[in-house]
Amino acid sequence: MAKVTANYEAMLVINPALGEEAIAAIVERFKSLIETNGTLAEVDEWGARRLAYEIDHITEGYYVLINFSSAPDLPAELVRIANITEGVIRSLVVCKDE
Repeated sequence: MAKVTANYEAMLVINPALGEEAIAAIVERFKSLIETNGTLAEVDEWGARRLAYEIDHITEGYYVLINFSSAPDLPAELVRIANITEGVIRSLVVCKDE
């Protein structure tokens, strides 16, 4: 029998040049998306940190770690939305149950 829900962890790296309001809007967008389709456990904003390597001439990123539980189709949707969201440099969603 397949799992109905699983625990996931999403990491977003946002361009800090957008400003505090734009970063907060992006984080709120992902939080609301998770809350409507799953259960939000924790949002940990790490803040601006230096990237390990330059991405599109950007050397710093604003890191946000989101823990949540949902059905297996939500992580793919989060990655899709992160890829088309202006200002998100990188994103990664992993299953924590394994």
